[in-house]
Amino acid sequence: MFTEQDIKQIENHGLTVEKVNAQMRLIKSGMIYSNLLDAATIGNGILKKDKQQQQDCIDAFESKRDQLSIVKFVPASGAATRMFKFLFQFLNEFDENHESIESYSEKNKAFSEFLNGLEKLPFYDVVRAKINETIPNFNSLSLGKQCVLFVKTMLEGNRLNYSFYPKGLLPFHKYNDQVSTAFKEHLLEATLYALSNSTANLHFTISEVHKDMFENELKRVKNYLEKEINTKFNVSFSCQNKSTDTIAITSKDELYRTEDDKLLFRPSGHGALIENLNVLDFDLIFIKNIDNIVVLEQNIEVSNYKKMLAGILLQIQTQTFKYLYKLEDEDISEDEVNNIELFVINRINVEIDEAYKEYSLKEKRVYLHQKLNRPIRVCGMVKNEGEPGGGPFWVKDGNGVVSLQIVEFAQINIENPSQKNIVDHATHFNPTDLVCAVKDYKGNKFDLTKYVDSNAAFITIKSQNGVDIKALELPGLWNGAMAYWNTIFVEIPLATFNPVKTVNDLLKPAHQV
Repeated sequence: MFTEQDIKQIENHGLTVEKVNAQMRLIKSGMIYSNLLDAATIGNGILKKDKQQQQDCIDAFESKRDQLSIVKFVPASGAATRMFKFLFQFLNEFDENHESIESYSEKNKAFSEFLNGLEKLPFYDVVRAKINETIPNFNSLSLGKQCVLFVKTMLEGNRLNYSFYPKGLLPFHKYNDQVSTAFKEHLLEATLYALSNSTANLHFTISEVHKDMFENELKRVKNYLEKEINTKFNVSFSCQNKSTDTIAITSKDELYRTEDDKLLFRPSGHGALIENLNVLDFDLIFIKNIDNIVVLEQNIEVSNYKKMLAGILLQIQTQTFKYLYKLEDEDISEDEVNNIELFVINRINVEIDEAYKEYSLKEKRVYLHQKLNRPIRVCGMVKNEGEPGGGPFWVKDGNGVVSLQIVEFAQINIENPSQKNIVDHATHFNPTDLVCAVKDYKGNKFDLTKYVDSNAAFITIKSQNGVDIKALELPGLWNGAMAYWNTIFVEIPLATFNPVKTVNDLLKPAHQV
């Protein structure tokens, strides 16, 4: 199917013909939905800790923190364009010659909220200062004209160009006369729970096009913060590897070709970031999205829950390592093996195969060792109050193995009544608040690419120059890319989840000083 030119393009992309053919087979075979058995709930896959237990976990983490290497991993490649969708709509729709701004606001709730909260936005003064440079008579203009000029000044390329910015570099919070980006806030937040020996390590995954912008922001804030809070910051960046891009095909399952007869490769979604995560060599890795960050005064309490998750992970890991060493001992008693089996079932949430009962003691040792010797993740889960996104479920895979998984809505066949019923009875959703341990009991780092369920991919329909194309997105970072990790879900409060999906979210109390 491929010409010599195609093969050269494939190889220059860091791919092989075999990999591209495998991608095409996966796209053509269609979406493989998750097989949900049950929703994970309190007592059925989700732990709930009382105040004293929470404090015990926090103390367990604090007591070991300075003996550990810790990093905070922040996916930050998302562009801010979608945050301003209703503002682009406003610029396209509003015509002062045909309606008043008041009339437009009445029929557009998002714009009305934006207009009423304008002066509370963290970049209000920045936008006004930019306007004053070129439009000295701004205050004498009609409200409609002022609104158009304000929004254009925010978004357009020859002005502040916020629509091009990555979310991480937009003004998120305002402290007196200081404006703080989400990037800077993540540095500050890292000092609350990801600090070890007065050093905070952070790794941001970013888009290549924004790399210089992030590096400039780091230069701007790093020295000042290090002196202000007596902390050393080690900050690194990486971009999604082009070799994780995937081929696009037409809706008729043919190769899509560009006008210059080239194949089309597309970024394969955040699941590709497992490659970026895999190069980090730390004892503990905290994961949190770039836009889920609150003002510092509120963050102190919220961050205690990160410490709690880390404490739970360390407790589980300590016991896991102890049992792994025991399983190496050929003289281990049957009672000890039975105790380890109960730990695997009750604490690691692993369902034991039916055939296990017939295994010899040696076979049981090998089986339990294989189940325990994996990366571990402890994931915060919040009560579902109508927020979109993935959630915690018990899932059976194609090999009949039952496990706890974070499942995205797109992975669920909602047309299937039994699957819809499980979703309807789900109580929690995933806020993307994880703590991970990626080393084995002998101190060796796991190869995380070996614990991915490659079938847990998304097939999406996109438009390319007016042509419908089918594209493949790799299993999500905390979905299929971590499918074969050992997983513990823990309830955390809704107050820990404050993402900024639209610009109006910056008006919420969590983002206001």
